Amino acid sequence: MIRTTNFNAGPAALPLEVLQKAKDEFLDFNGAGMSVMELSHRSKEYDAVHQHAKALLKELMEIPEDYEVLFLQGGASLQFSMIPMNFLSKEKTAHFVMTGSWSEKALAEAKLFGNTSIIATSETDTYRYIPCISEVPSGGAYLHLTSNNTIFGTQWQQFPDCSIPIVADMSSDILSRPIDVSKFGIIYAGAQKNLGPSGVTVVILKKELLSQENEQVAKILKYSTHVKADSLYNTPPTFAIYMLSLVLEWLKEQGGLSAIAQRNRKKAEMLYKAIDDSHGFYRGHARTDSRSNMNVTFTLTNDELTKSFITKAKQENMVGLGGHRSIGGCRASIYNAVSIEDCEKLASFMKHFRESV
Repeated sequence: MIRTTNFNAGPAALPLEVLQKAKDEFLDFNGAGMSVMELSHRSKEYDAVHQHAKALLKELMEIPEDYEVLFLQGGASLQFSMIPMNFLSKEKTAHFVMTGSWSEKALAEAKLFGNTSIIATSETDTYRYIPCISEVPSGGAYLHLTSNNTIFGTQWQQFPDCSIPIVADMSSDILSRPIDVSKFGIIYAGAQKNLGPSGVTVVILKKELLSQENEQVAKILKYSTHVKADSLYNTPPTFAIYMLSLVLEWLKEQGGLSAIAQRNRKKAEMLYKAIDDSHGFYRGHARTDSRSNMNVTFTLTNDELTKSFITKAKQENMVGLGGHRSIGGCRASIYNAVSIEDCEKLASFMKHFRESV
């Protein structure tokens, strides 16, 4: 079988080694005589998977002891609601940095629960850059930001310092580079880009925030409920968590976050060079100082060329290169599991396509 070169934005590519190991263990996990999907989430066999995934995540991200790690469901979209539901009220203000569609959705949900404020935005320039923050007001409930923007291809290069908790949606670049977890109050991420398959959401939460939870929230939507139950209050997405543990094992084998960050920079530089050397044939959407190492977005001179580019790329066994419907053009999502060779193949195709028209 020839593997397709997968540039989809999510669900996205998974490491081949992970898929092969999951295949080998699919029918009989560790001698249990059944698949990991069939194990009781209360069994000692599954508990070992659960704890292994937590321990690996803490190790790779160097998560401090005063943080909880949760495996939840509902994707980042549920976190858009669950965070203000628990930590915002009509007496408090949550501050937002607007860098794209996901921050817009997070803001819309927060408005249902309390006061909100936009302290910086790049909306008027089609979210081409990460805006500068001159000052974060003190006394707010939290500052919300999206660390990487899949649709527009922008990424925070440096996170702000402020006196209130920073809440970060890291769905599309978690584990792609080292970060200082202690700068954040809450980090949340849907798994389907760098962590594993869709179905599980990782939440990293500073313990001291639990004392600030709104008591008037349904039990299943309170973080303290899931902390007390070790993410087992209801049946968790056991297979997705198992796959997450395999991805984390693979990431550790690659040399951890410093090594993967170096590889991700190399991959991105390769594609941005193909854009910059094209004399305007390809035009990057993101401003150069805000370019993402996860999602490379670009346009061609017209829609017909774009369609031809995507069609011919598919003929070369490369898929997922269409841009988001809101801005069009093209997008190569080059998450951790996308190899250097995959990016070399795309960069070479971009050059040959440009020369052929």
